[in-house]
Amino acid sequence: MEAAVAADVTEKTALSVERLSVGFATNRGLVQVVNEVSFSVRQGETLALVGESGSGKSVTSLAVMRLLPAAPRCVIGGAVKLRRRDGRTVDLLALPEPEMRSVRGNEIAMIFQEPMTSLNPVHTIGDQIAEAITFHQQVNKQVALAKTVDLLDLVGIPEPRKRMLSYPHHLSGGMRQRVMIAMALSCNPKVLIADEPTTALDVTVQAQILELLKDLQSRTAMSMIFITHNLGVVAEIADRVMVMYASRIVEQAEVGSLFQRPLMPYTMALLRSVPRMDMAGRAGTALETIGGAVPDPAHYPAGCTFHPRCRHADPALCSVDIPELEDVGDAHLVRCLRWRAIGRES
Repeated sequence: MEAAVAADVTEKTALSVERLSVGFATNRGLVQVVNEVSFSVRQGETLALVGESGSGKSVTSLAVMRLLPAAPRCVIGGAVKLRRRDGRTVDLLALPEPEMRSVRGNEIAMIFQEPMTSLNPVHTIGDQIAEAITFHQQVNKQVALAKTVDLLDLVGIPEPRKRMLSYPHHLSGGMRQRVMIAMALSCNPKVLIADEPTTALDVTVQAQILELLKDLQSRTAMSMIFITHNLGVVAEIADRVMVMYASRIVEQAEVGSLFQRPLMPYTMALLRSVPRMDMAGRAGTALETIGGAVPDPAHYPAGCTFHPRCRHADPALCSVDIPELEDVGDAHLVRCLRWRAIGRES
């Protein structure tokens, strides 16, 4: 039995995901892309979800938001428990769709990965933000537009009254991302899911977006799930980290603990592949890479799914059984049969 089953939702827990699984129907049968994922997010906490493309990070977030296709095209199992503003705990996966629409964007919101494809190109940004406000807060258009101006100003967009009349293609990538943040925050959600909100932005704009998110979080005490492949961003913004590989969580720890003492070989490989300023220009210090690629979900290898790419793998051991997520103390969880031996070798 998994050691990382999410705890019951308490007053300090905003969201609890329990044994979440997602499978897509294909002509090859049901393909499992998220498998037994469990975690919880405390009020005011930032939980980072890290992994290569294809690991299942974005599908996990879309499942939490109930934005995946309906059965039989997509089969979702498990529970996603949200503590609502009135103190009630609800399972988002069990809510009727009309009630879920009242929760989505209102009490749990999402910043999508690519703002240009997430914003409607034929409506002004002001109308798009105001629509969310009128739907969830039941105010008239004039009140919603006034709040839209305040939100655009809050996220650092200059001349908000003028900019709210702009269309998405009139804005830069950084400005569009700020619009997405304003839309996500329009109803003061308890939980915000940010799916790689700084991807494809230059480092200056990236730093501004991160600072903005941290500032807004400190003001509102909202919880945040931050999805990224950038470990530098994780060090900057996260309180805890979950590492995901081939549909499963493979390591979870406080951010300081994970950076100082990674236990899963995949996490070690991710950290070794990050460029370091202190090693730049030194002879014989080529940047390390992780050989191979994330496996096809329809053909996961037997045993530990990372073992074909792992420099520490023991084929006789690692290719037999899928390791369980083991609690090694201090809220540090790892999915590896050889983590003790690897620690001694290191």
